[in-house]
Amino acid sequence: MSNPLLLPWNTPFGLPPFAQISDDDFAPAFEAALAEARANVAAIADNPEPPTFANTIEALELADASLGRVLGVFYNLAGADSNPARQALQREFSPKLAAYGSEITMNKALFARIEALWARRGDLGLTPEQERVLMLTRRSFVRAGAQLDGAPAERLKEVKERLAVLGTQFTQNLLADESEWFMELSEADLEGLPDFVLAAARAAAQERGIEGHVITLSRSLIVPFLQFSPRRELRRKAFEAWCARGANGGETDNRAITVETLALREERARLLGYENFSAFKLETEMAKTPEAVRDLLMAVWAPAKAQADADAEVLQEMMRADGINGDLEAWDWRYYAEKRRKAEHDLDEAELKPFLQLDKMIEAAFDCATRLFGLGFKPLDLPLYHPDVRAWEVLRDGRHMAVFIGDYFARASKRSGAWCSAMRSQKKLGGEVRPIVVNVCNFAKPEAGQPALLSFDDARTLFHEFGHALHQMLSDVTYESISGTSVARDFVELPSQLYEHWLSVPEVLSRYAVHAETGEPMPKDLLDRLLKAQNFDMGFQTVEYVASALVDLAFHSGPAPADTMARQAEILEEIGMPKAIRMRHATPQFAHVFAGDGYSSGYYSYMWSEVMDADAFAAFEEAGDPFDAEMAQRLESRILSTGGSEEAETLYTDFRGRMPGVEALLKGRGLVAAE
Repeated sequence: MSNPLLLPWNTPFGLPPFAQISDDDFAPAFEAALAEARANVAAIADNPEPPTFANTIEALELADASLGRVLGVFYNLAGADSNPARQALQREFSPKLAAYGSEITMNKALFARIEALWARRGDLGLTPEQERVLMLTRRSFVRAGAQLDGAPAERLKEVKERLAVLGTQFTQNLLADESEWFMELSEADLEGLPDFVLAAARAAAQERGIEGHVITLSRSLIVPFLQFSPRRELRRKAFEAWCARGANGGETDNRAITVETLALREERARLLGYENFSAFKLETEMAKTPEAVRDLLMAVWAPAKAQADADAEVLQEMMRADGINGDLEAWDWRYYAEKRRKAEHDLDEAELKPFLQLDKMIEAAFDCATRLFGLGFKPLDLPLYHPDVRAWEVLRDGRHMAVFIGDYFARASKRSGAWCSAMRSQKKLGGEVRPIVVNVCNFAKPEAGQPALLSFDDARTLFHEFGHALHQMLSDVTYESISGTSVARDFVELPSQLYEHWLSVPEVLSRYAVHAETGEPMPKDLLDRLLKAQNFDMGFQTVEYVASALVDLAFHSGPAPADTMARQAEILEEIGMPKAIRMRHATPQFAHVFAGDGYSSGYYSYMWSEVMDADAFAAFEEAGDPFDAEMAQRLESRILSTGGSEEAETLYTDFRGRMPGVEALLKGRGLVAAE
C-alpha cells in the first residue's frame, strides 16, 4: 500500500500528490481500483435486501470512487503531458474500461434491481433530483444494451471494446503527427513576420534544441504564420502539412481507423434497435433527431456560404493585384484576409497582440467571475504536474469552492486544441466534495522573461474554457453523475460560449487590454476598431465549422462509408464547399468525432448552443448591464449550478422564459439569412 494513488491524499485541498506519483504507479493502482469497483458492483447486484434507492442507485454512484480518482489524474496527464509510457497505459486501459462498463450495464441482477425501482418510482418518496438520477441511470443501462441477451449482447460488448481501442489509437496517431513535424525557417523566410511570431518561432526552435526559428503544427503558431508570411510556397508547405495530420501513410495514418469506427458505430446502433448511429446518439440531446440538426446547420450554411463566396472574390482581386494570376487557394485565404482587415479596419494582429497578455486575460476572466458570481481567486504555490502549470483556490464569502488549474502553453507532449476537465467533480453524496477543475490550452509559449501574448481568438478561447470551468466550480448537486458539465452535449457549450461575450464588453477590454511594454490601456480608437471588426471574415469561420458539422452528421446518419475520404469529398461537393476553404477539422484529424464518442454526431452542438448563448447574453443587454446582479443570479441558479438535474430545455426556458430561434445567432455573426 505504498502506491501514492491509493493512499489518502493528505495534501492541500486533496490535490493529487503529483511529486510522489510516477508512471509506474498507474497500472497497479488501476488494477487495484478496478478490482475494488467490480467487488462493489457485485455486492450491489447480489444484495439479498430488496432494492432501495440508497442500496442500489446511491451505492452505484459511489462504487467506483477509487477508480475515478486514479483515472482523474491519469487521463488529465495523458492528454496534457503525454509520453510513451502513458500512451502505452492508455492503450492498455481503454479496452479494460470498456469491458468493465459492459459488465455493469449487462449485469442482469443489477439491472433487475434498477427496473424494480423504476416500476415503483412513484412510491419511493424521491426528491426531483433523485427521480432524475434514477431515470438517467436506467436510461444509460438500456442504451448500453442491458435488455440484450445472448449473441447480440456479446457482440455489443466486443464492439464497444474495439471502439475504445480505436479512439485511443486515433488520438495517439494525431499527437505523433503534430509533434514530429516542424519547418525550419532561414533568415530570408522570416520576411513579413511580426515580432510576436518570430518570438514564438524561436521559442519553438529552442524547445526542439534547434538554433533559429521553426514553425510547428500548433494552431497558435501556424495560423499567424499563414496570416503574415508573404512566401506563398512556404504557406502552402505548412498548410498542407497541417491538413495532412493523420493522413501521412504508415503507422500513424488514421483513415482506416475512421472507416472501422463508423462501421462499428452503425453496428452498435442497429444492435440497439436504431436505424443509424445519429438517431441513437441524438435521442438524448436537445436536438433529438438528425433532421433537426441538419435544418439548423443548413439555415446557417446558406448565408455563410454567400458571404464567403463574396469575400473570396475580394481576396482573389487582392491576389491579382500582387501579380499572382492563379486561383485563390486555402493557404492564401488567411494572408489576404489579414491584409484586407488592415485595409478596411486599420487593424492587424501585430498592433493588437501587445495589448492581449495572457496574464491580463486570466485576470479579466477572473474579474468577470467576481463581478457576476462573487468568486475570488487566490494563487496557490503547490507542486503540479508540469512547471508551466498554475493553480488558484476559488473562494466565495470565505468558503472554498474549487481548485482551478490552468495549463496554457503548447508543448510537444500535449494534444492539440483546448479543453476543460475535472480531476474531481462536485458532489454531496457521502460528504461535500468540491471540484478540481483544469483548463488546458495551446498558446504559443514566449521566450524566457517575455510576456505571453495572445490573439483575440486565443483570448476568446481562454474565456470559453473558463466558462466550462465555471459550470464545474458553481455546481451544486448531490450526485456526481449529474454534476457540472454532465448535461446534454448540445447544452454543454452554452456556459462556455456565453462567457466569451464578456471578453468583448468594452469596460473589460479597456481595463485589462494594456500594452505589454508601456502598461498603457488599449487606445479607445483601437478598441473601437477591434470591436467593429469582430465579425470580420465570419463567412470563412462559419463555413469551415458548418462544413465539419455537416460531414460529421452525414457520416453517422447514413450507411457507414467504405472510404471516409471519398465520402467527405462527396458531402462537400453536395453542399457547394468553397474551393479556397477547407473543413476546420478534416476527417483524419477530427478528434472531436473519432477520439471517442463525445462529439460523434455532435459537432453541431457548438452551433446549437450558440443559438442559446446569443439569446442569453441579450438578456443581460436588455437588463442594461452586462454584470446585472439579478440576471447573473438567475444564470447561476438555473444553469450553472444545476448540472444535469433537469432537462436542458427546461433549464434554459426557466432562465429566459422561452427557447430562442436562429435569428439571434445570425445577427450575432453578422450574417443575413438567405432569401
